[in-house]
Amino acid sequence: MRFPALTAGMLAAAALAWHAAPSFAEPTRRVPAPAVDLPASPTTKYDIAVFAGGCFWGVQGVFQRVKGVNNAVSGYAGGEAKTARYDDVGSGRTGHAESVRITYDPRQISYGKLLQIYFSVAHDPTQLNRQGPDTGPQYRSTVFAENAEQAHIAKAYIVQLNQARTFGKPLATTIEMAKPFYAAEPYHQDFLTRHPRHGYIVFNDLPKIEELKKLFPESYRSTPVLVNAAKGG
Repeated sequence: MRFPALTAGMLAAAALAWHAAPSFAEPTRRVPAPAVDLPASPTTKYDIAVFAGGCFWGVQGVFQRVKGVNNAVSGYAGGEAKTARYDDVGSGRTGHAESVRITYDPRQISYGKLLQIYFSVAHDPTQLNRQGPDTGPQYRSTVFAENAEQAHIAKAYIVQLNQARTFGKPLATTIEMAKPFYAAEPYHQDFLTRHPRHGYIVFNDLPKIEELKKLFPESYRSTPVLVNAAKGG
């Protein structure tokens, strides 16, 4: 997702072109809900989910607009703390994947529902070590399970979708356990909201927001929860 500097004219043209030109984003669909899910807990105020699905700008932008999500932070997971930096991760040799840590209220939305949105809207889970124009293991499709229960739900769901041939080909999504998450640099946070006319965002990520609104109207929130809300995004 490294793009050259764009002039104001180029950005305006890109924004207009989004309505007429095909985007890098793959066609999406609302996939069936998981047959197995975590039960809601009346005493648990929040839980954590960590997903990787290509450039974290779009994945963060999607989940910031999901009801029941309290926070969504762009970052890195899968590697060591000393290499959790954008320039290092971009080499594809750190073990990290660009990821998003989602803090959510399990009384309002379930882990399975988050997975359903992840597979339906946030990325194309059939792409191996890439997502749209971005290539390399740092853009892999991975569920970073926080515990054995999450791993079980994710594994069962992948099997369910594969057996139903929901995508017409096997999912490339992997599951990794107990991998620490490291927040990305501040300039990556809330990127979609702060730069809606950026060429990459226009072609790859704004269509995801539209799909979320269309496919999950019951879960869509028009005002995103921002990491830098106190600073006005």
